Amino acid sequence: MRRVRLAQIMAVIRLEVKKTFFAKRGLWIYLLAFLPLGLFVAHALVLGHQREIRDRIASESRRQLTYQDLTDIHSGMSRDEVIERLGKPPISHVRGLYVPKQKQTQAEPKEGGRDSSRTGMRETYRYSDGLNDLYVFLEDGKVTGTRVGQHESLGEDTMVFASVFQFFYLRLAIFFGCLGIFMNLFRGELLDKSLHFYFLAPIRRDLLMLAKYFAGLLAATAVFVSSAALQFAALAWSLEPTVRNAYLQHGQGLAQGATYLGVTALACVGYGSLFLAAGLWFRNPIIPVGVILIWEALNPFLPAALEKISVIYYLKSLCPVEIQVGPGTPAILAMLISNPEPVSPPVAISGLILVSVATLVVASRRVQRMEINYTTE
Repeated sequence: MRRVRLAQIMAVIRLEVKKTFFAKRGLWIYLLAFLPLGLFVAHALVLGHQREIRDRIASESRRQLTYQDLTDIHSGMSRDEVIERLGKPPISHVRGLYVPKQKQTQAEPKEGGRDSSRTGMRETYRYSDGLNDLYVFLEDGKVTGTRVGQHESLGEDTMVFASVFQFFYLRLAIFFGCLGIFMNLFRGELLDKSLHFYFLAPIRRDLLMLAKYFAGLLAATAVFVSSAALQFAALAWSLEPTVRNAYLQHGQGLAQGATYLGVTALACVGYGSLFLAAGLWFRNPIIPVGVILIWEALNPFLPAALEKISVIYYLKSLCPVEIQVGPGTPAILAMLISNPEPVSPPVAISGLILVSVATLVVASRRVQRMEINYTTE
């Protein structure tokens, strides 16, 4: 009997996976899932181009400059002093500067009736030590200002990735992606008027629901975990080679990447169960989606007992990088960012699985009493 049931489940999974992956109504899910990947790839390309420019500037310098050499240049120095310390600038821009003098009074004599304005020269020099850029601004051969442009650090890059992952990928991309996948597992069959074929087949309805859930889970995790892995690869690609090697081989890079993939898969587990149940209980998906979205958004403001009945609560506890709250951050945004009472990973994983299992149990009871009436759909 177990073999028969397992064979039935596998047969339904094969049918549903094929329909889910190639459904025309689900093409927007791929766009939503891989949208952050495009942003990180573009960011990596820009940083790579800037790195090539810095390397070229550093190689064209008279000698290998250091960060101390760049910071030693200050206002008031002459052009000759700058060139003596750093050498001829690899990149320079020169343009004329027109400076009119103040209007003469009647008591002041005119110099042959000619305009007493003068023209000067404004220059910009650019140096690099291979990691940082120095911009020197000169007027009439005197330094009027400097600016040292530092490259992005590993901490900034990982913080940006964590912010995009938590605020966009978890709360929006995976949320609405699972909505499109799991809500249509039964709703799509009702709209296509094909659900009765499954109900007439010799398979228990709870097993049918479980098979559909695993098929949707397989499709969702394949799409979103692949996108998360490529996003993390784009993040690593954007780093300096030495920093990337240290981060992946000797730091926490691989552990953080694996954690992001695990959190993505668990998000599909949690949101998938919610939207599968919502598709069975509600005809109009707008109502349950709105309720779940508001509940997830209000999770930081809920009492301690209620906030645990939420998917995002456990997912935030599992994220490997905690987003820092700045001093000027608005109070509402600070509440959304912070996780004042995170739980340990074993408790978070078990809690999320328990919420999903309880939701599926409720959904199985609904599907066993479900009656089909296509005229009302």
